[in-house]
Amino acid sequence: MDLEGFWKSFDDSPRTNRARVAFYNIENLFDTEKDSVAADEAFTPEGSYHWTKYRYWNKINKLSKVIVALGGWDYPEIVGLCEVENRKVVVDLIKSKALIGGNYGVVHYDSPDRRGIDVAMIYRKDRFRVLHSEPVLVNFPDEPNSKTRDVLYVNGLFSFSEDTLHLFVNHWPSRYGGYAATIVKRNRAADIVRAKVDSLYDVNVNARIFIMGDFNDYPSDESMVKHLRALPDGTNAQERDLINLMYPIHKEGKYGSHKYQGLWGILDQIIVSSALYGESAGLRVHKQKADIFRAPFLLEKDETYLGYRLFRTYAGFRYLGGFADHLPVFTDLIDE
Repeated sequence: MDLEGFWKSFDDSPRTNRARVAFYNIENLFDTEKDSVAADEAFTPEGSYHWTKYRYWNKINKLSKVIVALGGWDYPEIVGLCEVENRKVVVDLIKSKALIGGNYGVVHYDSPDRRGIDVAMIYRKDRFRVLHSEPVLVNFPDEPNSKTRDVLYVNGLFSFSEDTLHLFVNHWPSRYGGYAATIVKRNRAADIVRAKVDSLYDVNVNARIFIMGDFNDYPSDESMVKHLRALPDGTNAQERDLINLMYPIHKEGKYGSHKYQGLWGILDQIIVSSALYGESAGLRVHKQKADIFRAPFLLEKDETYLGYRLFRTYAGFRYLGGFADHLPVFTDLIDE
């Protein structure tokens, strides 16, 4: 992973008619209290992770510094988050010393996930106005007792654009139990998101749609290609198409947002509508690309597989005091 090359390419210039939108899996941001309905007892002082207030606030402070750095010259305008336990932990994050100046608001709904982890979105209230938000239930008709995270849907307006932006924040079912045994659940999540996207296109074929998240699949997997129908590039994109901005990085294969058994891969992705990808006037993706925020301080030497690995909060039950087991992904939207 070319760490020096990242900083040379990282655009931290001032943003006026431009907004940075990012997604970050922040790895088990739990408070220290036992929830009465969720299976979160491991993240209590007496639990297997010995999750104390010191460790909690250390993680909050570390994550807040990542988000500040991700913004470059200014705070990022929107950040989608996953693996948050509740609204309280997100509020603690935006009220931290590093982020308090960002004037962030929170969009969050409790989901039916067994562990009690949710998705959320923070946004700068002076730069983005939320018009509507709702949770989109991901259910499994063949397994009615199986629960997972909702998809968060938000629409709103940037202060510099008249185009409504439709956002989806995702954390699809994991691969725990193996790819073959779990792909049907991610395909189901993809079908649900695609149906919501198509309903937006039915109203406006030029809808500005922004889909981000940890999909627990790669850009070339069937959930992304056949079910969500996210194209690898926008060369021949038509109305109602979606384009996966992370596919070029996935195809190149030099780095990723997550490392498993020595291999980097891209589970965290940004997918946009053809109207956002185009070069015409209005709100659109700046330079038609996205990237992974692979800042050196988020990594450490990988003694097992060589190269670098994520500087995580835990390795198993061993406390490391790092950041998370994923890297943020981001892009800029512009209207000028």
